[in-house]
Amino acid sequence: MNLKSVFATEISRRRAIFLLKVESGLLLTLVIYLILAPLISDVSVPAALSAEIVFGLLGAAGLWFCANGFKSNKSYGRAPAVLANLIALGVSYYMISGNLLLVGIPLSLLAITTLVSAALGYSE
Repeated sequence: MNLKSVFATEISRRRAIFLLKVESGLLLTLVIYLILAPLISDVSVPAALSAEIVFGLLGAAGLWFCANGFKSNKSYGRAPAVLANLIALGVSYYMISGNLLLVGIPLSLLAITTLVSAALGYSE
């Protein structure tokens, strides 16, 4: 393995750590909003809201766990990070097709960047 590929892998790894932590923070911010939502408006299906809160917390913790895996040069964070960003890419597709471009386009750019960084940020 030459020095150039090692350097490129290290840059991708550091970018993946940063982006996974950003995604985790964004998801946690969304969960906080969902927790405060019943105070702002009327909730028609509280069971669905509570499930979204639980899944959001699990997703934020999982992304943070993946970032820590990359930080400690372990391979256990790579596959979940790639899978989570493939899911985010699918979600952004539906947002864009539903004309929610203001959220869909940035989400797709974040998902693609993190996906590539996570895929290239680890070497055997």
